[in-house]
Amino acid sequence: MQEMELVGVRVEMPSNVPVLLLRERSDNGRMVPIFIGAPEATAIALALDEVETPRPMTHDLIREIFDELQVDVEKVVVTDLNEKTFFAELHMVRGEQHFAVSSRPSDAIAIAARTGTPIFMDDVVIDEVGYVEGADDDAEEGESEEVVEQFKEFIESISPEDFEE
Repeated sequence: MQEMELVGVRVEMPSNVPVLLLRERSDNGRMVPIFIGAPEATAIALALDEVETPRPMTHDLIREIFDELQVDVEKVVVTDLNEKTFFAELHMVRGEQHFAVSSRPSDAIAIAARTGTPIFMDDVVIDEVGYVEGADDDAEEGESEEVVEQFKEFIESISPEDFEE
C-alpha cells in the first residue's frame, strides 16, 4: 500500500469526462487517473480551492456529522479495481473503536480533501493503472495543459449560489 497525493481534477478530452488524479508519494511518483462524475469533481475542486458555499455540500455535511459524533477519518484506501470500477474504504476511529466503510473513491477523496485525511492505494491497483508522468511525448503534455486550463475556467465560472436550494 502506497500513500498518494491528491493532485486535482481535470476534464478528459474529447469526452469531457472529469478525472481525479492521484500521484504516488514514493520515488516512483506514478500517476493514477480515476474517472468520476461531474458533481464529485466539483466537490473535490471546491475543497481544494477552499471555497465556502452558502449551504453545506454533501461532503461538508458528512464532515460535520463525523465531527458531531466524534469520529475521526484515519485514512482513505483505494482497495481494488474490478472491471474498470475502483473501490475504496474510509477507515475511521471513534474512541477505541476502529472501523472501515466501503465507499466510492470520489466520495472518500472528497471527504479526505475536507478533513486533511491521508489517501492510500493498494500496490496491485497502482501496478495495474499507474503511469509515470512525462513518459509520454511532449505533444500530450500540451494537450494536458490545455485540458487543465479548460477545467480551471469551468471552476472559475462556478459560484456558491449555483449550489443553493
